Amino acid sequence: MIKQAIASALLCLCALGAAAKVINIDSTELARLAASGVTVIDIRTAPEWQATGVIAGSKLLTFVDEKGRIDPAAWLEKVKSVAKPDQPVILICRSGNRSIAATQLLSEQAAYKTVYNANGGMNAWVKEGRLITHSN
Repeated sequence: MIKQAIASALLCLCALGAAAKVINIDSTELARLAASGVTVIDIRTAPEWQATGVIAGSKLLTFVDEKGRIDPAAWLEKVKSVAKPDQPVILICRSGNRSIAATQLLSEQAAYKTVYNANGGMNAWVKEGRLITHSN
């Protein structure tokens, strides 16, 4: 269900024209950017946050809900409440797949200038033994 929603979102974005300029980063770069004050947005679902924990200070804004639904307009409004289009943002999900669609949405639909996608997502972050918290 989630994969189907992501595929639909990507198809819609591709139909809009040129591909978004999204910067893929690894966990080391994510840690460096977050430490420098760049907003980290965790787009996973609440059960995912509870299962693995989250990066301290990250903003928890679900992109694709547990039923595979996406409400792009509502999600963009939530993102704008934590980071404006002229501010860089980092998006992270479980593996880096959902965040690709979300970063393209920010770049193409909301004109965010600097959008980072965390390659490998929380799976990579946790595998590398990086710090997480269970409350945010």
